[in-house]
Amino acid sequence: MPLSLDLELAAVFAASAGDTPAEPLAPGDWKTWRDSVAAVYPTLTADLDRPEVRHQVFTAATTDGAHIDLHWFAPPGGTGPTAAVVHAHGGGLVAGEVAHFAPFIAQYVAASGVPFLSVEYRLAPEVTGETLGDDVCTGLNWLIQHADKLGVDTARIAVMGESAGGTLAATTAIRARRDGIGLARQILVYPMLDNSDAPLDPHLRTFSTDLHTLRNTAWQVVLGDAHADDAPATIVPARLEDATGLPPAYLEVGELDAFRNETLAYAQRLWSAGVSAELHVLPGLSHGWDHFAPRISVHAPVHARRVTLLKSL
Repeated sequence: MPLSLDLELAAVFAASAGDTPAEPLAPGDWKTWRDSVAAVYPTLTADLDRPEVRHQVFTAATTDGAHIDLHWFAPPGGTGPTAAVVHAHGGGLVAGEVAHFAPFIAQYVAASGVPFLSVEYRLAPEVTGETLGDDVCTGLNWLIQHADKLGVDTARIAVMGESAGGTLAATTAIRARRDGIGLARQILVYPMLDNSDAPLDPHLRTFSTDLHTLRNTAWQVVLGDAHADDAPATIVPARLEDATGLPPAYLEVGELDAFRNETLAYAQRLWSAGVSAELHVLPGLSHGWDHFAPRISVHAPVHARRVTLLKSL
């Protein structure tokens, strides 16, 4: 039986396609992708339930002297000390902002009782190389420094990200190990982990061609002409040679996602180093499915599993 989209997800995509099919993403065109993300996310979240959470914005100085915003989402009237999540949003490293993901974050916080610190990290090509990952580390260090004020137990901090946010969550875990910071967990949702030039699995071309193009474009923008094997693991997690001592991981990806194989390979790398990794490959689902179709049947049990994970921190 050939790979096929979940029927409900296919219906959502068909209803939103319109009369004129979208043009394929051109290699190297990060600007069109950034504009597309900025345009589509307000529409995706317009009808979402928005539970009441406290939202504060703090500012932190980065290692290179810039200043970034840190968005603190917390349950109303929460008491500490509590677990917390340092979060990085998706967008291919070249697009997105915390506001696009805020409704989804609020749902996690309300359902789990665990506050999130979502980092307004700078994007490529405005910043490149290792600087791109510095901002999430800045957020982690800021949270540790302000843990008492915010009621956070520093032994129960996790990092989490979706898509390119998964890139940054994984590299933050690698950097935290280097810096002697213990993390409770790394939560990687359909993460972009590898910059190798392997071709897209031909069985996925119908579902993930644009995503594969975006992936290659993003890494070109971030790394320039650096050879795949020359990129350090603090930028490209798949380049990690020894995963010993990393925090336990939760990895989740759709079977129709262009990032499927690299997610599986990363789980295997963690297992090979004796690191616990909970891996879920979701049948019939493509990249970002939960943002495009939050009301299809499979969403409730998957979201509940993520919430249970957060509660366990």
